[in-house]
Amino acid sequence: MEKKNETPKRGSTRRQFLGQLGLAGVGLQLIPALSKAESIAHLNDALPAEPVTLNVTINGIRRSLALDTRVTLLDALREKLGLTGSKKGCDHGQCGACTVLVEGKRINSCMHLAVMCEGTEVTTVEGLAKGEELHPMQAAFLKHDGFQCGYCTPGQICSAVGLVQEGRAHTDAEIQEMMSGNICRCGAYNNILAAIKEVQHS
Repeated sequence: MEKKNETPKRGSTRRQFLGQLGLAGVGLQLIPALSKAESIAHLNDALPAEPVTLNVTINGIRRSLALDTRVTLLDALREKLGLTGSKKGCDHGQCGACTVLVEGKRINSCMHLAVMCEGTEVTTVEGLAKGEELHPMQAAFLKHDGFQCGYCTPGQICSAVGLVQEGRAHTDAEIQEMMSGNICRCGAYNNILAAIKEVQHS
């Protein structure tokens, strides 16, 4: 009896094809991930292996600090120098509790790399008073009770000092708009406004 010619089973051929297709798909999906990993590795290689030296004047005192290039100004002030007046609130530049003055201009120190302050003058809330004599803005905040819990107060005061120095806010609405980056969760805004206006008109 003759044997019939046997043909390949279609089922097994289809399974093999789908298996190969699946492996190819996985390979394509891995390419972007591998490229990203290589990019991160190159980025890490590009960062300085040793700390850099930062020369900056803080509250009138010349400082020389060895810092990682990724350290924020806020962390340098608090962790390296013990200047804890500037508060870490949101750590995303949205609450203003970390506001300090750099060359007289207010910035969110949590969003500012310390190394960007090379050769500049930084003023924190600790540097506003002259010995026992309070800065006029500090005295006005006390007089008008421009705080409750006090957590945001250092940033509010530094921002208010910068605002007055800028000289661009003249009406209540302008002051409120230009102070909107400083949040007071206790809601002492009216008292803060009164303190700023007193210093403006003194």
